[in-house]
Amino acid sequence: MATLIRRQRFPFPEIPDWFETFPSRLTMPAVRIEDYMQDDRYVMRAELPGMSAEDIDVVIGDGVLTVQAERTEREVAKSHSEIRYGEMSRSVTLPPGADEDDVKADYTDGMLTVSVGLGAQKAEAKHVEVHHGS
Repeated sequence: MATLIRRQRFPFPEIPDWFETFPSRLTMPAVRIEDYMQDDRYVMRAELPGMSAEDIDVVIGDGVLTVQAERTEREVAKSHSEIRYGEMSRSVTLPPGADEDDVKADYTDGMLTVSVGLGAQKAEAKHVEVHHGS
């Protein structure tokens, strides 16, 4: 016997989506990412559908990896759109030992994959002599 489930239809379906993304509506939208370790590399994947590689900028420095992108709105008559346009950015702190000179980036099928080698030598802790008065 089949069971019917009645779902309440919201009179304005886009309003729940608006509240879901409320903080990003006040600031630059964030790029959605996932990150993990693979074969002695830190890997960060970012969803950037509908863009070309020229629309994406990857910057690395001071232990931070930043992805910036811009999706340009097409000039067509639309009756409805849920696609976000404009600039978006996401920064992540790199793990200890990240080698900022060993970075690879690839953009395929709307997914940006950036990998950073983890072979950098960490500076050893050193003791600093404390002087009394000048």
